[in-house]
Amino acid sequence: MASSLMQWLTNPRRNWFAAQHYKALCNRLKKYGLRYDDLYDPMSDLDIKEALARLPREVVDARNQRLKRAMDLSMKHEYLPEDLQALQTPFRGYLKEMLALVKKENAEREALGALPLYQRSIP
Repeated sequence: MASSLMQWLTNPRRNWFAAQHYKALCNRLKKYGLRYDDLYDPMSDLDIKEALARLPREVVDARNQRLKRAMDLSMKHEYLPEDLQALQTPFRGYLKEMLALVKKENAEREALGALPLYQRSIP
């Protein structure tokens, strides 16, 4: 019951409020040229750091460039030009599959009783 309610609440196709939130988030990410997966912080979760380390170098470099451009635009109090905003794809994921693989490996390692690959210490 609770899971079906959560699915209904978070599904933009079924819930009007979720659709409005999805649209607002999409517009905000397009203004800075970011993707949703760019918002994950590798300093707060070591699984994300490991997933980023496993991605191809070109993907990580593109992520870093998007983040630098977004910080630059934010400091200048500007947005991307309208023609570039139209080209942005904020919900094209590149990290979720690798992150799921890392989490699956960590769960398997924990189930087998092995020591963790890295210790979780958040600065």
